[in-house]
Amino acid sequence: MGRLLLVRHGQASFGADDYDALSDLGVEQARVLGKSFAGRGIRPDLVLCGSLRRQRETAAGLLDGLGDPAVDVRADAGWDEFDFQHVVEVHRPAYRDRAVLAAELARSEQPARAFQEIFEAATGRWSSGGFDGEYTESYPAFRQRIAGALERAGELLREHRDIVAVSSGGPIAMAAALLTAGADAAAVWAALNRVAVNTGVTKLVSGRRGLWLSTYNEHTHVETEPRLLTYR
Repeated sequence: MGRLLLVRHGQASFGADDYDALSDLGVEQARVLGKSFAGRGIRPDLVLCGSLRRQRETAAGLLDGLGDPAVDVRADAGWDEFDFQHVVEVHRPAYRDRAVLAAELARSEQPARAFQEIFEAATGRWSSGGFDGEYTESYPAFRQRIAGALERAGELLREHRDIVAVSSGGPIAMAAALLTAGADAAAVWAALNRVAVNTGVTKLVSGRRGLWLSTYNEHTHVETEPRLLTYR
């Protein structure tokens, strides 16, 4: 029975010029997860990784913490996050000027919460099915992309016992929603995506009937220190 461990990337650089780079805390989170894996005897045969910088840097930090940099790492862009900036800008065209969004968030007492509200409204519109033609990647196309990534990983589990796939909150939530809700995944996806923790681990198990969800968003490795527990 094979295991596919889906790992969300570490904290990215929210509010910085390059969001896609891990923050110093994000690098630490990745290493802490690798050390946790080592302590639990988890040694992946293969690491799959999306093409985004924050995902690649998380994979590198995880392997550093694991103490096994020789693990085979393969790129699979199917695990990339959807373009949330594009989704937000379609929802509020004024946000194409990043200064407008930055100024609006600066006026809020809780910028992260304010952005989360904007994000949820934007993704709600995107996943509603009523505006698919307005997006570079529609929600149905995103759902199909993640289904394809899951299928490829499932095939690799015929050759490997333990695989880690480093991805992002959206794809991991979609994978879990597809395995539990199928065609009715949209509402489940939104709820799961809302609670995703940086470097949270979702375990899928491969059996005779294919992949099934065992645990979602496990993050005990970052609960020992409050500063390590982040959502964005």
